[in-house]
Amino acid sequence: MFLARTRVYRICQIAQSPEARINCAVLDTGVEEVYDVYMDTQSAILQVARRAFDRRGLAGLSLRAIAAKVGITPMAIYRHFKNKEALVDALVHDAMGEWTARVEALPPAEGREKLTQLTDAFLEFALVEPRRFEAAFLVPSRKARRYPDDFLSGFSTSGNVQRQAIEHEIRRGAFAEAEPVELMIINAALAQGLVSLYRAARIAGGEKDFRALFRRAMARLISSYGKGGSK
Repeated sequence: MFLARTRVYRICQIAQSPEARINCAVLDTGVEEVYDVYMDTQSAILQVARRAFDRRGLAGLSLRAIAAKVGITPMAIYRHFKNKEALVDALVHDAMGEWTARVEALPPAEGREKLTQLTDAFLEFALVEPRRFEAAFLVPSRKARRYPDDFLSGFSTSGNVQRQAIEHEIRRGAFAEAEPVELMIINAALAQGLVSLYRAARIAGGEKDFRALFRRAMARLISSYGKGGSK
């Protein structure tokens, strides 16, 4: 007779504040061993805050509830995040990192092909990870990238990829002469505008219809950058 073995992970969060205790969660995963995985308090707060945001957005971010989940007092959060705004900034930074990872995972391409890849990746991020997308692109934050300065300065990894793709098309004469960052703003305006309309149920039809509409609209916009205009 085969007996299934059980692996148990004990995940412990060590609070760095003196009044906080060590919290351990035990997870049954299938083989009998025990591992301790230690997480500092700031990381634990961010992890719990992310789960709360994923469930209810900004409305779900209660510092008191987050502190209770982590196992610290509400005031102890302020040792790690100056205020709620700082915690939101951390969530935005975390989500922007996820978007950057998606962009970096795209296969090699140049010019318009890369712009199409970015368009598809943006749409996928918006539909598959709506709360991560919201944090990265829609939540007001001091960590959010701002046009044009942050993109001209090269602070955005994903922005650099898009700018280079536009510059490639301008150099080879496929796009009319233009300031690349201005085209990036136009791209963002249409892409984020369409997603916002869809999220607000202002566009009829289901997800399949929206995906098709989004791709057509973005392709038409990119075509309009050519010397002959929209085709």
